[in-house]
Amino acid sequence: MKKRSAPLLPVSMLLACITTGEPALAATHQPNIVIVYADDIGYGDFGCYGGTGAPTPNIDRLAASGLRLTSAYASSATCTPSRYSLLTGEYAFRKPGTGILPGDAAMIIEPGRATLPSLLQKAGYRTAAIGKWHLGLGTANQKLDWNGDIKPSPLDIGFDYSFIMAATGDRVPCVFVENRRVVGLDQGDPIEVDYANPFPGEPTGVSIRETLKMDWSHGHNMAVVNGIGRIGYMKGGKAALWKDEDMADTFTARAIQFIEREKQKPFFVYLALHDVHVPRIPHPRFIGKSSMGPRGDALVQFDACIGAVRSKLDALNLLDNTLLIITSDNGPVLDDGYKDFANEKLGSHKPAGPFRGGKYSLLEAGTRMPCIVHWPARVKPGVSHAMISQVDFPISLAAIAGLKTRPSTMPDSQDQSNALLGRDSKGRDHVLQHASGRVALRRGDWKFIPPGRIQEQLGPWSRFEIPEPGWLFNLAKDPGETTNVAAENPDVLKSMRTQLDALDGNNIAPGKARKKKS
Repeated sequence: MKKRSAPLLPVSMLLACITTGEPALAATHQPNIVIVYADDIGYGDFGCYGGTGAPTPNIDRLAASGLRLTSAYASSATCTPSRYSLLTGEYAFRKPGTGILPGDAAMIIEPGRATLPSLLQKAGYRTAAIGKWHLGLGTANQKLDWNGDIKPSPLDIGFDYSFIMAATGDRVPCVFVENRRVVGLDQGDPIEVDYANPFPGEPTGVSIRETLKMDWSHGHNMAVVNGIGRIGYMKGGKAALWKDEDMADTFTARAIQFIEREKQKPFFVYLALHDVHVPRIPHPRFIGKSSMGPRGDALVQFDACIGAVRSKLDALNLLDNTLLIITSDNGPVLDDGYKDFANEKLGSHKPAGPFRGGKYSLLEAGTRMPCIVHWPARVKPGVSHAMISQVDFPISLAAIAGLKTRPSTMPDSQDQSNALLGRDSKGRDHVLQHASGRVALRRGDWKFIPPGRIQEQLGPWSRFEIPEPGWLFNLAKDPGETTNVAAENPDVLKSMRTQLDALDGNNIAPGKARKKKS
């Protein structure tokens, strides 16, 4: 028998039909907290950060009336480790198995450990995870059954409600999971997933390449869902398959529904939208709204989702006492596996802003993120150069919520609430930047990248080796990391290398021993 689920309405329809109902809870010292986590959006992609290829009026409006941070960092240059750090307060490189996960990976955040949502639960918040997950589901010792109850899930690490995709849009299974069940699944058509072997008789991105709605440039040629090649093989679950064009509306609608439902209490929404990650298949109403093809149109779509959330908070009289944070998981990428003309139609737009590198890179654009903080009741409009990392979000947001705690499993998370709210112009003394299993250090204006393989460009990529003794840059004078000044500053180089060795190898969470680099 087919399992019924609630209809998934477009944002425009949802906003029209949801009423304000009872008056919302009056503003208190505890703000509602909404983190809108972008996917592969770079420092320079929004208009308020210099972007020119796609209009982002809703984000620009929030930046003008809020705080725009210029030295905010994701903890890694790829998605899974950044998300792990944001939710756990621990740098992902300290824990094995936190690289980019396949769609059928086991959950890498252990139930029972302290997390950002579990801390906020203790402070009285209702919590929701909506959108991209990519932190695994189920356990490592048992193959996940997509046709039954999925445990563990976000519900087991501090979220009261979840509506997620398991991994990314380019990986199977291409279904949504609400709490513990696949949405809309017909039990007579069970889901099977395999990342090694194709299912006999099922089409692939190779066998029906000429019929695909978006061709692949590399990889992304296994299972075909919604006319698009994916990573991994999938069979069954036809009634539950998502439609890429509706994904942004679906996630935003679920976030709005949760806000409407929980408006009488403080709430925390982790809204991890998929834009502008590949495959970039925005809704038809956004096609042609930018000068950059699908990637630019997906940026416009992301901005519209922000506008919908802001409008609902305003309609419910919640905007003034809601801490709204807009940021991204890692730097930008152009050709990331599909022929969507991201390189060819870039024009003068600079996704990385003034910085070098992008997704997958230890160079600055890999982890330096746009970050807008909007809380009219407490945050004054302006621009802040304070340095902060997303690994600080658990302790900082818990402090803002009134919970004074430092779990032993969060050794890397600092209370940077004053920097996040614009009351401290300095922020962190240092920040660690992670990419492809290696770690760099920024301290003040100085940036040290140790010897080893590095990647730059935005796809197709170029890779090369940094020789001994490593690269040293003064970011105040050289934000584009063009001139290595290691030879001219041997004392700074030595000091930073010593500090990085200590932070990378020795500052390790209990039970998370990591072999020190030779």
